Amino acid sequence: MTYINKTYVAFDADNDIHYYRLMQAWKKNDKTTFNFFDAHDLNNLMAWSSEETIKTKLSERLQNTRVFILLVGSNTKYLYKFVRWEIEQAIKKQIPIIVVNLNGKRSMDSALCPPVVKDELAVHVSFNQRIVEHAINNWPTSDSKYRSDNKSGPFYYKESVYQGLGL
Repeated sequence: MTYINKTYVAFDADNDIHYYRLMQAWKKNDKTTFNFFDAHDLNNLMAWSSEETIKTKLSERLQNTRVFILLVGSNTKYLYKFVRWEIEQAIKKQIPIIVVNLNGKRSMDSALCPPVVKDELAVHVSFNQRIVEHAINNWPTSDSKYRSDNKSGPFYYKESVYQGLGL
């Protein structure tokens, strides 16, 4: 039996990989409870792999994904070959989506958010360990409830949630 417990992180690998590496560092820090089972650790993709091979591998990674994180930087909305495809797969598979704004915005950044996810059920948060961890732990339950109520569109946490996390 395969456990659906992984966190899939999609991002602009050319410009924003350091944010992804920082998330991995948060996970390794012994003084934090931040943790996620990283779907990117499952199998390595080679730079010379074909688009079809890469999409097949990414699709395998999405199979046991519990939550999909999209890191949104200044160029993310322009990435169609893989990032947009990954978002479309998450939407199709109804995987809970957490949109993380690398610029610190705590709600949807309509100027930077990829159009494909703007009207979809997703929570939009700032790039901060505590709120990202809160979203990983809580958004899947909220996503399920909102889906059963036929709700969609962008959601965000109230200021009081950030304050409660010391942010």
